[in-house]
Amino acid sequence: MRSVIVLGSSGSIGTQALDVIRANPRRFEVVGLAVGSDRATLERQAAEFGVEHTAVGIEEAVQLVRDVDADVVLNGITGSVGLGPTLATLRRGTTLALANKESLIVGGDLVTGLAAPGQIVPVDSEHSAIAQALRCGTDDEVRRLVLTASGGPFRGRTREQLEAVTPAEALAHPTWDMGLVVTTNSATLVNKGLEVIEAHLLFDVDYERIDVVVHPQSIVHSMVEFIDGSTVAQASPPDMRLPISLGLDWPNRVGAVGRPLDWTQAQSWTFEPLDDEAFPAVRLAKQVGRAGGEYPAVYNAANEQAVAAFHAGRIGFLDIVDTVREVVGQHEAAGTLTLESLAAAEASARRSADARIARRSADR
Repeated sequence: MRSVIVLGSSGSIGTQALDVIRANPRRFEVVGLAVGSDRATLERQAAEFGVEHTAVGIEEAVQLVRDVDADVVLNGITGSVGLGPTLATLRRGTTLALANKESLIVGGDLVTGLAAPGQIVPVDSEHSAIAQALRCGTDDEVRRLVLTASGGPFRGRTREQLEAVTPAEALAHPTWDMGLVVTTNSATLVNKGLEVIEAHLLFDVDYERIDVVVHPQSIVHSMVEFIDGSTVAQASPPDMRLPISLGLDWPNRVGAVGRPLDWTQAQSWTFEPLDDEAFPAVRLAKQVGRAGGEYPAVYNAANEQAVAAFHAGRIGFLDIVDTVREVVGQHEAAGTLTLESLAAAEASARRSADARIARRSADR
């Protein structure tokens, strides 16, 4: 029986994690739940799973992690505010099932420096796929990592064709339902850029050996290419409960979480190169990742401001990544990376993004 704390229990990842736990009551026990603000959902979940320890807001979530014994903490919080609970989990020595990619990307060396070997288990479907495939060889046998991207709702469109897309269109993802910010990030491919940085930090592979390929069926979740020419891919119907279950009990597989592929039916899987001109977010993310330090935090913070402005009707779709690029380009790093320098860099990036958004909004 593994005891679990679920952070972000009212969100997409959190509710699916509870689905996994509900289906395997002899394998998992929920000992803590945390939400951002949805007290009604928290109360229902706590009553169903018999949970005494709950939290509302980030500060209470951090305290929950510090105070409650658990085998694993699932961080399903959205955004860089998840950094505090991530650091608290690592300091506690608890296994971290990480769906909150922003905390790793923003925290960078602060997070990886705290983590013991194997303490962070990825929950993103792409990084879970890579972790599974990496078990087929040694580190020295890995040639490259290949992250797959669905291409989002605008796959195949040119930059010019993206100028007039609406927030509603950006949220119409063909495969996944991930909430406003992550779904929009998937449409801009900022999410894939963040995942490239995440892959570098998780698996210690140089950016030159991390590629992105568009795979609209979202069946192959990512691949590892080995030095002998073999490529090992993890394939399954798109269902986040599978990587969540592995995060909760890595490396053991959990039953009753997903359906297998139906090999009795004809199907086609296609792969195509990423259009860096129409979707420059991945290329920019690699530049940011190589710069390291505060720059990934600046990239993420500027994007969060721009996404909010896009959905408020203040800027256009293309302005999101253009704003991020400008903010990153003008940022000057402070030097040694600390929590204080990260907070200052994020605040500066948000102010800079807001100023650019205001100018763009005035010109619309």
